[in-house]
Amino acid sequence: MKLSTMLMYDGNPRAAADEVVGLEKAGLDLVWVAEAYGFDSPTLMGYLAAKTETVQIGSGIMNVFSRTPGALLQTAAGLDNVSAGRAVLGLGASGPQVIEGFHGLPYERPLGRTREVIDIVRQGLRREPLQHEGRNFTLPLPADQGLGLGKPLKLLTKPERPSVPIWVAALGDKNVEMTAELADGWMPHLVYPEKVAETWGAALDAGKAKRSPELGELQVTGGGVLAIGEGPETKAMLDFARPMFALYVGGMGARGKNFYNDLAVQYGYEKEAKEIQDLYLDGKKDQAAALVPEEWLEAANLVGPASYVAERVEAFREAGITHLNLYGATPESITQLRDLIG
Repeated sequence: MKLSTMLMYDGNPRAAADEVVGLEKAGLDLVWVAEAYGFDSPTLMGYLAAKTETVQIGSGIMNVFSRTPGALLQTAAGLDNVSAGRAVLGLGASGPQVIEGFHGLPYERPLGRTREVIDIVRQGLRREPLQHEGRNFTLPLPADQGLGLGKPLKLLTKPERPSVPIWVAALGDKNVEMTAELADGWMPHLVYPEKVAETWGAALDAGKAKRSPELGELQVTGGGVLAIGEGPETKAMLDFARPMFALYVGGMGARGKNFYNDLAVQYGYEKEAKEIQDLYLDGKKDQAAALVPEEWLEAANLVGPASYVAERVEAFREAGITHLNLYGATPESITQLRDLIG
């Protein structure tokens, strides 16, 4: 089982990136760099490539709307080069508030768009001339839509590798099915290990039935806050996760269009999901965080005595998690966790 983390930053992304050097030495395998509507991820990924030596560096995520497939291809190839083959291309559809509000683009056909982007990026990394006819993209552009001078072009510079791992952030059944079919890895969020099979099992099975053997086994990330120790001060670290859960369940989207709220309902927390969203959207964030179910927090995070954390690690492993994604990790806690999992 590999260890990953999400680069956590508020005011100083560069300082947060500098801390990855110590995590790498302790045994971190992969660092994810988000962008949402903050700083772009490729800039920080390039900075991390220069500061580190072995850790994989992934976008977590770049959305499939605001960059063309060609731009995503160039970014993946460029990052893989400066990192000497350590890049991971994390893609996702994001959500309508970001895509329509921040980028001014219609949130249309996210699944089809993701599928086509994956196909085009993989073509390009193989240095094949880009040719694609789809509902969302046509390469080259048809003559009647431009000057008629477009022709199939291959990537000008030879990539570091002919294939960069592509991971997809997905929660809905159709998206998860597509991810299990096409992607190298899957990035669910707020994972409750014991409920993975009942929540996504059918979609995963359907996708894997169509999966090419050349892709190998689907890699999956999942995890939460890491704090190993006895006593109330360790237990209190669960409160570090509460605002994040409340943010996603309550504030990541609007009423009727929040994928994480839907996930909470699937987990059996319909009442809590509604109350958290109502409070959060009314600006009562602390009250919303207080309503996040303790059971979910304990199951989705790795907080408590070493023996309990070891149990949670096994639960994630049994759920198919290949990369434990850790929040609040320090070099010391990563070393402790490495000793636990062997």
